[in-house]
Amino acid sequence: MEKAFLSLLVLVRVLGSFGQQGSGLAGKQLVFPQASNSAHVVLKAAPKRPLTSFTLCLAHFTDLNRPHTFFSYATRGSFNEIILLKEKNNVYGFAVGNEAVTFTDPEKKSLGREILCATWDSATGLAELWVNSKRMPRKGLRKGYSISGEPSIVLGQEQDTMGGGFDINDCFVGELQDVRMWDRVLTYPELELAFLNQDVPGDYVFDWKTVDYEIKGYVIVNPVAY
Repeated sequence: MEKAFLSLLVLVRVLGSFGQQGSGLAGKQLVFPQASNSAHVVLKAAPKRPLTSFTLCLAHFTDLNRPHTFFSYATRGSFNEIILLKEKNNVYGFAVGNEAVTFTDPEKKSLGREILCATWDSATGLAELWVNSKRMPRKGLRKGYSISGEPSIVLGQEQDTMGGGFDINDCFVGELQDVRMWDRVLTYPELELAFLNQDVPGDYVFDWKTVDYEIKGYVIVNPVAY
């Protein structure tokens, strides 16, 4: 009996390591219920050409007040090609090509759902962060740089190796949804649509409604709750 139980336990762990796979998350959110150095979601997407500009938007709900990573985009050439994280309550980190800038929102935060959009343009080197439709002061980041190579895109953890190297102290705990990425900087009217979770046609690297994904570890797909 004991051997049978152990065999079943091993089988469950082996099957669990493959993860839950799906396509499209329209009307759904990802719930990361507890701190972990393993729980994450892989988005199976890649740009059609090297990235010289992009817009990344997402919505989250968390009560964390320590560093936590929402989005990590790694390649063989750089594990920190794109990172969007929150360092603490009002301070955000945004990295491109292994270099980072911080943005500080002077407004006192109350617990609630937050929508973020980050943009970057290689030609000017300008990086922007929008928090609940309000733009933070622009920063300069990696002017003239280009992001190329097959990516590993992870939600909820920061990659220190391709698809791994996670640190529990950087993990996300909370609810994450409506993660979308375009291969250009959206115009202000388009950003307004994005903040309302409306469709912005074309130029997607991936869209939350259609993206293929794989869940690794303790992450739950739930209907969106406001």
